[in-house]
Amino acid sequence: MKKPKTLLRVSVIGTIVVALCCVTPILVILLGTLGFAALTGYLDYVLFPALTFFIGLTFYAL
Repeated sequence: MKKPKTLLRVSVIGTIVVALCCVTPILVILLGTLGFAALTGYLDYVLFPALTFFIGLTFYAL
């Protein structure tokens, strides 16, 4: 790994963004505004694995 600080920075930012989308209704409001409200039922299938991935990447970078 040439730049471990960059990996840590990206993983922490990714974890924060995905956690915000999981906890707050930001993504639901955005999808409803754009007309993709039917996709909100599938957010759990995408957000929870993404959150797990970014948390694992953060631990790897540490």
